Amino acid sequence: MKKIWNKEEKLQYEHALQAKGCQAIAGVDEVGRGPLAGPVVCAAVIMPLDDASIIEGIDDSKKLSAKKREQLAEIIKERALAYTIIEIDEGMIDEINILEATKLGMKRAIEGLSITPDVVLTDGNMTIDVTYPQHSVIGGDALSYSIGAASIIAKVYRDNLMDEYAKDYPYYGFEKNKGYGTAAHIAGIKEHGICKIHRKTFTKRF
Repeated sequence: MKKIWNKEEKLQYEHALQAKGCQAIAGVDEVGRGPLAGPVVCAAVIMPLDDASIIEGIDDSKKLSAKKREQLAEIIKERALAYTIIEIDEGMIDEINILEATKLGMKRAIEGLSITPDVVLTDGNMTIDVTYPQHSVIGGDALSYSIGAASIIAKVYRDNLMDEYAKDYPYYGFEKNKGYGTAAHIAGIKEHGICKIHRKTFTKRF
């Protein structure tokens, strides 16, 4: 049975922060920590939280169909008070490691917002090097409206980017696997070697 989207549940963190006087609440999330190729993409978003502006259906991007993500991403970007999308490429990932690259991307996304946030909600349990108050939420992309919105725009952006890369590097099935290490992707590496957007630290064993 499909779970009904519950507005109060999705906005529990935002409402708790509003009760403490916070107004500009930024959600931040990343997509693409695990793939063998392509960037990690981080997004930050400040959404309007009045009842009339709430977008029903915002959730962890992985739980949504590609079509639903695309639809929601457009509405999120239209309604957002501010949003940013940041890429950290494979070269930087190889240089500083994926965890530090993710933190850097989140930092740049937060600091790039056109509105100064009163507080930042981050997915997971990592602390970002920013001057704003922050709260980490384990599973935040499913539990927080703001983090969920960030996860959706980051996922749609990265998926579309990997579809474009698939045209330049046709041997790896990026349009299907988005850079993740599927059997077809690994077979492509073994036959053709790695390409420019592969993460060298992730593909050593091939």
